Amino acid sequence: MLPAKTIERLSQYRRTLLQNLEKSKLNIFSHELADLHNITAVQVRRDIMLIGYTGQLRKGYNVKKLIDAIGKIIDTKNGLNIAIIGIGNLGKAITTYFNGKRSNLKIIATFDNNPNKIGKVISGVKCYHINDLTEIVKKENISMGIITTPADKAIDIAEKLTMSGIKGILNFTTTPINISQNICLEEYDMLTSIEKLSYFIKNKNVESTPKSH
Repeated sequence: MLPAKTIERLSQYRRTLLQNLEKSKLNIFSHELADLHNITAVQVRRDIMLIGYTGQLRKGYNVKKLIDAIGKIIDTKNGLNIAIIGIGNLGKAITTYFNGKRSNLKIIATFDNNPNKIGKVISGVKCYHINDLTEIVKKENISMGIITTPADKAIDIAEKLTMSGIKGILNFTTTPINISQNICLEEYDMLTSIEKLSYFIKNKNVESTPKSH
């Protein structure tokens, strides 16, 4: 089992490698990949060694082969189906953006409790009533649920997902959730990220402001 941070970086490497492949760049050195991700070449080499891949001294890494090597580590063999719970602006944006980005990951259902959204098809994905969650999860073999509901609904939705037999949850709300240890959980709090960035901007400005004498 690789560390979570390593998996994050491998995913980021692959995205960058795919962009380079589109530009017909066939080989890349560790220091080039490092510069693109603002990390050290040592870190890049360490991550790639962990997946059992090595480059050539004079040519670096073969872009296509490294993409495939990362895919073997990250991707599931038979693909994975995803559901989004809460089809507001964020839910719609994720559905529209994500589908087609990875062939082995597919958003195949969305859920909401708004009558005006039930039955609608958004970016090729049908919206179901939240009461049908367990039935659709089992019928469509959905393994991951992405929560994009209002924050006060997150805990209730997480419980519903747990009861439905879901294997992983990505929580996009500002409410922390506690779930069974048998379920993989990833939480992304946008407000915290913005406040963290604001803090560093503030302190950077303080450091760069000339001191009066």
